[in-house]
Amino acid sequence: MNYPRLDIDCGKIHHNAQFLITQLSLKNISVTPVTKAFLGHPIIAQVLIDAGAKMLADSRIENLQKMTESGIAIPKMLIRTPMLSQVASVIKYSDMSLNSEVEVIQGLSHAAEQQNCCHDIIIMVELGDLREGVMPNHVIDFIREIVSLPNITIKGIGTNLACRYGVAPDEQNMNVLSDLADGIEATFGISLEIISGGNSASVNWALQRTGLTRVNNLRIGEANFLGCEPLEHENIKGLHTDAVSLTAEVIESKIKPTLPWGSRGLNAFGEKESLQDRGKVSQAIVALGRQDVCVSGLKAPNGIKIMSSTSDHLVLESSQKPLFVGEKVTFSLDYSALLSSMSSRYIYKYFKAPKGRRKEEGAHNATNNCNYIRQCHA
Repeated sequence: MNYPRLDIDCGKIHHNAQFLITQLSLKNISVTPVTKAFLGHPIIAQVLIDAGAKMLADSRIENLQKMTESGIAIPKMLIRTPMLSQVASVIKYSDMSLNSEVEVIQGLSHAAEQQNCCHDIIIMVELGDLREGVMPNHVIDFIREIVSLPNITIKGIGTNLACRYGVAPDEQNMNVLSDLADGIEATFGISLEIISGGNSASVNWALQRTGLTRVNNLRIGEANFLGCEPLEHENIKGLHTDAVSLTAEVIESKIKPTLPWGSRGLNAFGEKESLQDRGKVSQAIVALGRQDVCVSGLKAPNGIKIMSSTSDHLVLESSQKPLFVGEKVTFSLDYSALLSSMSSRYIYKYFKAPKGRRKEEGAHNATNNCNYIRQCHA
């Protein structure tokens, strides 16, 4: 195998997605899996479909295009507000999009007319995290401007929480969303099919809720892939948390002092650490760096500590036996590390097929003796 590499256990991702789809359906909440962490990879898309997904979502139209051109035929949702410069592609490659600007929706309407089709939209509502969304008291006036646009269907409303400031979903803000849905329907005489209550941060709220709510959809990425929720990085009961790991190879191992010598300025990234002399330590370097992954999102194995990083080097200290050159070190990842490492062309990706399922044929090479589907680069 080649290194550094991501090992992706499709069986565990399948379990996680199927578990969430099943459990949330008991609460009358549908799940739209989000594929952006895997760049809309067709293998992951198919795993999610096999787990029960009826629609897939992504923030990049390029990823939706990739899935469409690879034969993924189920409906697709664009979850980042479309760029005006991309409205034609949005109509071509997505069935639904999340929106918060009248001008963009007008552009989508015009593009849909030109392509002789209808496009569904969800109006995003700002509920405190201060990313995208129309302010709640402006939603009625907003919809009044777009409700009669041709080739556009207002499918519902939604919100996004926890991404910018970590604002948690709760009964209060979900009730605001529910009340807005009721008000929109009463004002305009339309029926809203989808009330989308957020992302993986809303999973625990949804699973634990007991009161009435109009919220009937979540857009879930992180929980499917990492088995945890973003607010406190707590594991979600019943889910695998080790479906993805990152392995790198040791390229140097030496006993070195902990205090540098010579006059010091800023390092290559404009930083200047405060250091203490801890004597000599067992230091190792693995072939992995900031150009490959968000280093702060990595967790090293027990007995190994990540000390620092540069573009291409990750410096480790071992409190147990020294690491040896050629040894492999496997890290667990949070969402930021998964997103960045999957996006890196320098990291090899290995997709482990679910047990009892046939590997995909054709586009991806199979390593028969280890039951892996392999793709070298994103």
